[in-house]
Amino acid sequence: MEKGQISVTADNIFPIIKKFLYSDQEIFLRELISNATDATTKIQTLSSKGEFKGELGELTIDIILDEKKKTLTIRDRGIGMTEAEVKKYLNEVAFSSADSFLKKYQDEANIIGHFGLGFYSAFMVADKVDVITRSYKKSAKAVKWSCKGDPKFQLGPAERDFRGTDIVLHISDDSTEFLAESRIQSLLDKYSKFLPFPIRFGTKTRTEWEGEGEDRKSTEVVEDNIINNTEPLWKKKPAKIKEEQYKDFYRELYPMSQEPLFWIHLNIDFPFNLTGVLYFPKLNNSLEIQKNKIQLYSNQVYVTDDVKEIVPEFLLLLHGVIDSPDIPLNVSRSYLQSDSNVRKITSYITKKVADKLKSLYKKDKEGFESKWNDVGTFVKYGMLSDEKFFDKAKAFCLTKNTDNEFMLFDEYVEKVKVNQTDKHNRTVILYANNAKDQHSYIESAKSYGYDVLLMDNVIDNHFMQHMEHKGTDITFVRVDSDTADKLVQKDEEKASVLSEKEEEKVKTLFTDSLGDLKGGQIELRPLSPEDHPVMITKPEFMRRMKEMQMMQGMNLGDMPESHNVVVNTNHPLISEKLLGKIKGEKKEHFAKYLYNLARLNQNMLKGEELSNFIKTSIEFLK
Repeated sequence: MEKGQISVTADNIFPIIKKFLYSDQEIFLRELISNATDATTKIQTLSSKGEFKGELGELTIDIILDEKKKTLTIRDRGIGMTEAEVKKYLNEVAFSSADSFLKKYQDEANIIGHFGLGFYSAFMVADKVDVITRSYKKSAKAVKWSCKGDPKFQLGPAERDFRGTDIVLHISDDSTEFLAESRIQSLLDKYSKFLPFPIRFGTKTRTEWEGEGEDRKSTEVVEDNIINNTEPLWKKKPAKIKEEQYKDFYRELYPMSQEPLFWIHLNIDFPFNLTGVLYFPKLNNSLEIQKNKIQLYSNQVYVTDDVKEIVPEFLLLLHGVIDSPDIPLNVSRSYLQSDSNVRKITSYITKKVADKLKSLYKKDKEGFESKWNDVGTFVKYGMLSDEKFFDKAKAFCLTKNTDNEFMLFDEYVEKVKVNQTDKHNRTVILYANNAKDQHSYIESAKSYGYDVLLMDNVIDNHFMQHMEHKGTDITFVRVDSDTADKLVQKDEEKASVLSEKEEEKVKTLFTDSLGDLKGGQIELRPLSPEDHPVMITKPEFMRRMKEMQMMQGMNLGDMPESHNVVVNTNHPLISEKLLGKIKGEKKEHFAKYLYNLARLNQNMLKGEELSNFIKTSIEFLK
């Protein structure tokens, strides 16, 4: 058996770099501009420390596209490199010049990239790379390093009369998309929109108007095309930012969106560094996650807008920006998932969101209530998916009843407990999911002194299940799941005015006239004469199961909804008219009519059935 050692050499690492270094080719521009930003940060730091005595001058980073020469150049006026540094940093793949600099100036500088590996991302789109650089050091001379994506390189003197570095990419034939001005502009907008130094991409033309009326004239003004905002809102102190500035920044991030409800400004420097602004959008009773709405930055360098692996799912309903130097610019997203700083950041954001909502509720209850239709979706989703948020949310999780009255959930449970405790000692929370369609049921429940919540949010089915699981002494019951006297099960029973024989006759009439109820049943009950003669009830358990399954994407939409028919034996239309005044076959017609009247009350009559019911009603009136 032969034993040996696998050797990794530059010969075989270049193809790997070219194809597999990053999941997206386009990331090369972010990496190279990040390096240019680092170089500029370094010269600024040295100047502030008095270690660089010269003029800083213009610190703009230029992106220069030359379609004829098939080159893309990233030019900075930063720290530059000496010949020795070029040999050290460019000829050792993945070796970072940032490391040694950080050790010396840890407190003064934010170094966002790592020059070695980031620089070599250039070979994903270029078949040759030139680096022309001149160090800030007085005695240093300009040098040029060239490499064609293989272990060979050339290094020699160059012409450059100012400090800094040009990285010239000779774009390969299979990457010519990066020679299109629009493509580069879009990448700059995506990755470099908020970098701390101006990023210039050629020029742009702006139209200026002078004069009025017929004398009005236009002038074309050519100016630098600066693509970034070097002082984004989240880097400023919250106390100095006006409400309109937050709204303007939101429009800058999401030009076509409705105005946000409110926002949270994140600003922390211990135990990790984090800034950002998170906005609460108008959700319009929708649980659909609006993907790619939270943008993740590291020192103003765009990292990703796909944060589902590093942010709790309910926070994905928010929009905005998170920026932290403790989130590394790393090639692997799985690294982010396992990074301890990322987990701490997630926990902090969850706490800040909860604190903000609590503060808003305490400061302005009416304002908070007016936004509850949107905020409620977010709060309930968070309570379902995050245990820590659940505990905090008790301080601002509201209920709204059918009279449009708001109350904290725990307070509401205490309020209805007095009158809505059943024989099993459970507090029964009655609810409607459609106040208009279930109006008569709501009124019947109120006649018994009950209160009815409005639970019409897309997430309420899941929320109710969760709250029942959390509190074993509460249960949710929809107002149309039973007759009002049975919604809160007690031992009280009303007497029927009908004899057993009469009840048998009524049961037979309805059974014969209605036929197969497809899983439902006919039940006779001695209700109040003021209640309806016939009522449709939809058993809570089966109906809720169907709704939950439909929400999970199971195709049960065509399955008929199971319902029971409750006949009120104490209603005069049953005890007197059906059993007395109406004769022969008309009894079955009348029973069917009362049944359809109950269906109409539940909005269950459609199309031809509704037309036939109207015709029958007109006949009865003749």
